[in-house]
Amino acid sequence: MATTGTLPTDESETPAREQLQRAFNRFSELVHRVPAGAWDDASPCEGWSVRDVLAHMTSEHLWAPRLLVGETTDQVGDDYDGDVLGDDPVAAWDSAATGSREAWANAEDATTVHLSFGDTPAGEYAEQMLLDLTVHAWDIGTGAGLDVTEGVVPEAVLHVLRYARASGMVGRAPFGPEVSTASEDPQQQLVALLGRTPA
Repeated sequence: MATTGTLPTDESETPAREQLQRAFNRFSELVHRVPAGAWDDASPCEGWSVRDVLAHMTSEHLWAPRLLVGETTDQVGDDYDGDVLGDDPVAAWDSAATGSREAWANAEDATTVHLSFGDTPAGEYAEQMLLDLTVHAWDIGTGAGLDVTEGVVPEAVLHVLRYARASGMVGRAPFGPEVSTASEDPQQQLVALLGRTPA
């Protein structure tokens, strides 16, 4: 993601970094339920299959442990270019997620992370990671024909919805224009806000 934003202060809300582990659980649970024949099915991300979405997420979480210890994007270079899923997409995701989980468990919000668009506090990087885990879980589940209402983490959805509204990312790449919805469900509002057509 190439965007930054600031979440309005709400001392009662759990910081994004502390929500990541539950978001990992939710995302991984959906990945493990993808039918073997569904990886090439179209996802709600235009031009991306279910496998493409998982490849994006797997690459993102291969990067995370190295960025969280201070490496730059130049130092990581092209280490994770190409096919990061191989013959076993689920195992590839599990491996990347394990390393990322451990790195995030040891991270501090104030740590500076060297991202492609500039130095960023780890707390802000966590906001972006939580958004991707939450929204792309819906993308993978929807593309694979799974029940995306099962196992939703309401706190994460509401947090990401507030963050997306406050950050100025709505309608900007890599997200499509906001889609109108009359739904009062926060998950449906979130995906519509970020250019997806709600179920």
